[in-house]
Amino acid sequence: MLDRYITPVIKPLLLPIVTQLDKRGVTADQLTLTGFILGLLAVPFIAFKLWNLALAAIILNRIFDGLDGALARYSNTSSSSGGFLDITLDFLFYAAIPFGFILADPQQNAIAGAILLVSFIGTGSSFLAFAVAAEKFHLEKPQFKNKSFYYLNGLTEGSETIALFIALCLWPSYFPVLASLFAVACTITIITRIYGGYSTLKHQELNNDK
Repeated sequence: MLDRYITPVIKPLLLPIVTQLDKRGVTADQLTLTGFILGLLAVPFIAFKLWNLALAAIILNRIFDGLDGALARYSNTSSSSGGFLDITLDFLFYAAIPFGFILADPQQNAIAGAILLVSFIGTGSSFLAFAVAAEKFHLEKPQFKNKSFYYLNGLTEGSETIALFIALCLWPSYFPVLASLFAVACTITIITRIYGGYSTLKHQELNNDK
């Protein structure tokens, strides 16, 4: 929901860094892989309840996630392979963070963590499945024209998910409550995406049959 508003604000801030990275021959895929590795460090940090280090790893992951796309666009090297790598590692990172909280306190966090992971599967699958079908019909991407595939909007997107992770690191004892509430928001996203995605594709199919 917030991604469309936050992305235009962040882009100009990344430009000075991107120009320097491009001069040094750094590639977008290298940033994607580095950011993913840094993000995964949050899992053991969370498991051992090193909240500040976990928070730092999550923030670094997001910085690199912003830089890789910006560098690809700046250097005119945007590609489907890079977009595939980026979104795949993003979803693995998103799933890894709740798993870290389950490891930190299985008795308190296991059920809420499992529910959150199920909701992540729902938002991720509805998002990616629609992107595949949208490519078939060459649907426009009005909010995210520079993305390598179609971004289907929802109540819970990347910005909201990272806000949740930050809140969990700041108030880890509230994980069951925060995770459960976010899972409800994800469920709303899943329902709206399925309805909106199905309706959109059905409309396209009917138009193509005329």
